[in-house]
Amino acid sequence: MKNVGIQGAKSPNRSCTDADCPWHGTVSTRGKLIYGRLAGQKTKGMAVIERDYYQYVPKYSRYEKRRGKIHAHVPPCISVKEGQQVVAAECRPLSKTISFVVVGGTGE
Repeated sequence: MKNVGIQGAKSPNRSCTDADCPWHGTVSTRGKLIYGRLAGQKTKGMAVIERDYYQYVPKYSRYEKRRGKIHAHVPPCISVKEGQQVVAAECRPLSKTISFVVVGGTGE
């Protein structure tokens, strides 16, 4: 098992043979870290991460709350459920819409 390079990321207990796994495969992580809630996991190996953020509106001198969705790859060695808080790291594009990989879950 290799070092992913993210502080606080715990290595999974299980092993896998997925080539797109940052722990056991060849995918390296870089750039952004996304913290959000796992909104859906309908297809195998893919998840939708939903994150809330604030956007400043200069006209009204206030902030508005927004929500964005990001698609991420979930390796088989990481077990996460819908509604759980997860951490995803940026990687090379794995498909048309997936450029992040789930590194771990933070609590239930």
